[in-house]
Amino acid sequence: MFRKRRDADRQRVRIVFDGRTIEAEAGATVAAALLCNGVVAFRDPVVSGTSRGPHCMIGACFECLVEIDGTPGQQACLVPVREGMSIGRQAPLPAVAP
Repeated sequence: MFRKRRDADRQRVRIVFDGRTIEAEAGATVAAALLCNGVVAFRDPVVSGTSRGPHCMIGACFECLVEIDGTPGQQACLVPVREGMSIGRQAPLPAVAP
């Protein structure tokens, strides 16, 4: 579905997702970089247990939440990649008792 577009003039950066180093196009969003590298599951919700990934790519749906440099709850579709960025799957929040 997504594939890397090779543009010789575009700078590449290295980011780490769940311990795996991947290359991304400078200026791309975290979501675009992950999708282009085959990552489709960004988080696991508590309620359904079904892995979730980007849906709208404009920051409206909150399906692309990831942990970036130790800060959870970041919208991957809105954050541009930068060299050395450390990204991890968003851990599910604990269920709240009624």
